[in-house]
Amino acid sequence: MRATQLIGAHVAVPVATDHGLHSDLCRMHRNFQESKQSLFKMSRTNFETLLEAGCHFGHLKRKWNPAMAPYIFMERNGIHIIDLHKTVAKIDEACEALKEIAKSGRRILFVATKKQAKLVVGEKASSVNMPYVTERWPGGMLTNFPTIRKAVKKMTNIDKLTADGTYSNLSKREILQISRQRAKLEKNLGSIADLTRLPAALFVVDVCKEHIAVKEAIRLGIPVFGIVDTNADPNLVDFAIPANDDATASIEVVLDAVCGAIAEGLQERKVEKAASDEKNEDESKGRRSRQARTEKSEEAQA
Repeated sequence: MRATQLIGAHVAVPVATDHGLHSDLCRMHRNFQESKQSLFKMSRTNFETLLEAGCHFGHLKRKWNPAMAPYIFMERNGIHIIDLHKTVAKIDEACEALKEIAKSGRRILFVATKKQAKLVVGEKASSVNMPYVTERWPGGMLTNFPTIRKAVKKMTNIDKLTADGTYSNLSKREILQISRQRAKLEKNLGSIADLTRLPAALFVVDVCKEHIAVKEAIRLGIPVFGIVDTNADPNLVDFAIPANDDATASIEVVLDAVCGAIAEGLQERKVEKAASDEKNEDESKGRRSRQARTEKSEEAQA
């Protein structure tokens, strides 16, 4: 394990040297594992993986939100330690719900505008072909969705007019202005170009930072999934995953499990669709053969 681990935003705490904390966590894990061994066989992640990624580190005690008390295991050196067994259970619960949403063919919007989460969220969301927002959250993106769609259509229209040579007759200055406008739209809205209707769910990395997105989703009745640190309110989201939302490794571990479940849902949908198409094709062949036999019998009687 690494010698130090980032806590919250900027505090580094020794991990390997703090034998007391590590032994307490390992002892808790052994006791829990003995009593709940069957649970871990079905889990999408495990205690050791989360511990290695630093998912158990919360914020300073003075920054805590009392609503997070059920998910806090202990306090060490003025820092809250998250109960990773509850994190494992909550990840499994969220993954099952997300799998069903993906299986139904609906879209899940990932939101993470903080620096340490941008790259990993963009990569993981793209791997399962889901829309994501990693730049500034455009106010009213959900509550004023038709206007956002107009901006996306404007970007598509610029591409179309550029391709057919319409802009070739314009001056260099006008072409430069249009290209800058296109680049700005691509930066802010390029990742949601395929989102033609409101998403079925929202996955948020930091509930506090993305509070506007969470409020918009709540107003529209869209279920919210979120990584919740010890300074956030888990009651704001429908599926709270208690974990460190500041460390890239922690975010990546959670997203691996989440995107794995979404990929499973998409695969099951594909298999079911193929089976349904095959069944329909067999039925149509059967109808055609019956119709042909009927026509032959009618001709013979005539």
